[in-house]
Amino acid sequence: MAGIDDVAKLAGVSTATVSRALSGRGHVSAGAKAKVEAAAHELGYVVSSNASSLATGRTRNVGVVVPFLNRWFFSSVLEGAQQALLRHGYDLTLYNLAGDGAERGIVFDEFLLRKRVDAVIAISLEVSEGEVARLHDLGKPIVGVGGPIEGVRTLLIDDVAVARLATEHLLGLGHRRIAHIGGDLEFDLDFHLPTNRRLGYEAALQDAGVEPDPTLFAAADFTVAGGHHAALQLLGSPRNRPTAIFAASDEMAIGAILAARDLGLNVPRDVSIVGIDDHDLSEFFGLTTVAQFPHRQGARAVEILMEQLEPAAEAGPPTATALPYELRVRSSSARPGPDAA
Repeated sequence: MAGIDDVAKLAGVSTATVSRALSGRGHVSAGAKAKVEAAAHELGYVVSSNASSLATGRTRNVGVVVPFLNRWFFSSVLEGAQQALLRHGYDLTLYNLAGDGAERGIVFDEFLLRKRVDAVIAISLEVSEGEVARLHDLGKPIVGVGGPIEGVRTLLIDDVAVARLATEHLLGLGHRRIAHIGGDLEFDLDFHLPTNRRLGYEAALQDAGVEPDPTLFAAADFTVAGGHHAALQLLGSPRNRPTAIFAASDEMAIGAILAARDLGLNVPRDVSIVGIDDHDLSEFFGLTTVAQFPHRQGARAVEILMEQLEPAAEAGPPTATALPYELRVRSSSARPGPDAA
């Protein structure tokens, strides 16, 4: 079996150059890298991950921790991170904390502290000061996605502003009876996303001189089925029916569209519906939404992590980076119909 010395001899370079070229660590000219890769391919030489780990003290593996895996947003952030890690030559180990609270303790107190990962990406998890300190003590950088974490570089979306934008779009069309499908208490934990989106919705109404009506709020679980059930409650009574619904996620908004159709209502003539995310199915349903680009969030988290794992210059202090969002108007929203109250 060919070894690194054989590759170096065939390529006409040093073994150190071979190591840098195939590991992606350190500078190698394009010409030398091409020679090394050609020689390695010809000889069937593959870098040993164990040998590389022993030499560098790195596993070239990043742990990604998520609270849910069966939600489009989380899987999209994860996909963006995984593709970016592959481009940098890193593997990914996924920790899904959808079970009981004991799982979190096992992951942060045991798995992530062992020499299994070089760094951590926490998606929509409010990592504690103690968890951050233990990772930093072992030289394991961490990047957060979803909200501010003390002492950690994070990417965050302004959920209040996102909800305001969605609600203001409906207000601008002339709607005043705007219902809201938000998250239930199960989802109002880390970073309080459901509460913040409800606050943005209510603030937009109040700024427009509309007093929020608690009977126009329904809680759901960020699924299509949950949004469908909540919308049936909101739209079931003709006397108190809203002319528009703002849902805190596209999956719930899609459920609301299906509920309206089940009740014989036309979207948007009888009820306008707006969501948040820009889900893969949003365009198919003609859903007006606020895009928050989760795939890019995952990729950007990896870029920030690489700045800490393979720094070209001294890293700056931990900061929170605001993420972009954008209103995308489609056919699910329009001015209220002539019969609207």
